[in-house]
Amino acid sequence: MSTAPSSVVVHSTAEVLAEAVAARLVTRLVDAQSARGWAHLVLTGGSIGIAVLRALRDSPARDAVDWAHLDVWWGDERFLASGDPERNETQAREALIDHVRLDPGRVHPMPPSDGTDGDDPEAAAERYADLLAEHTTPADHAGVPAFDVLLLGMGPDGHTASLFPEQPALHEAERTVVAVRGAPKPPPRRLTLTFPAIAAAQEIWIVVAGRDKAPAVRMALSDAGPVQVPAAGARGVRATRWLLDRAAASQLPPGLDRVASP
Repeated sequence: MSTAPSSVVVHSTAEVLAEAVAARLVTRLVDAQSARGWAHLVLTGGSIGIAVLRALRDSPARDAVDWAHLDVWWGDERFLASGDPERNETQAREALIDHVRLDPGRVHPMPPSDGTDGDDPEAAAERYADLLAEHTTPADHAGVPAFDVLLLGMGPDGHTASLFPEQPALHEAERTVVAVRGAPKPPPRRLTLTFPAIAAAQEIWIVVAGRDKAPAVRMALSDAGPVQVPAAGARGVRATRWLLDRAAASQLPPGLDRVASP
């Protein structure tokens, strides 16, 4: 599957970045829904990921989106009990989902540790992979829907979703969702999309804020490989957008094309 080159947009602060990404999301989702009547969006966690959802909730333009015809997925999740405040799902519900008219049947959280599969992350990962496969169309070839936008964050170590440097999940070539055990960032057990699932996204937006992320941003946009810097391996079919605040962009490689926003 071919991928498009990466683009870089730099915003002045994390707050402006969150608002800009929210505005961009409204436009992208409206365009997708206008073209075929529905859209697929993959959410991310982390401080900036949740800030984007809050900005979307508070946007005057938010109801341009046909929320009832939006499928919401997650790129990764902490394998904790339902309602745990550390779950990406819990934070996303508080920030956005509980404030818009989404169809509950089109909100697809990753299974919790007290769900149908109990405390078995491998079974939970397989269940989510099956759910993704059920929502594919004949035009989808990766076992997942062709996500219109897949939001990702990135840690100071270069991890994205719950794909951490040097971890076995980075080498998965077939499964779309895997369990992660022994993650270097707590909690140690997680569920995550794999690179084959991520690569099926039409557009990938990697949203990063903070000076502590600047070295990893530089490596991901230079010659680092995805085993050392997993975010470097996230590439969308139509677009891969690095959406940064000025602090995260402070060590960009020289000569890299970028767009500076106010």
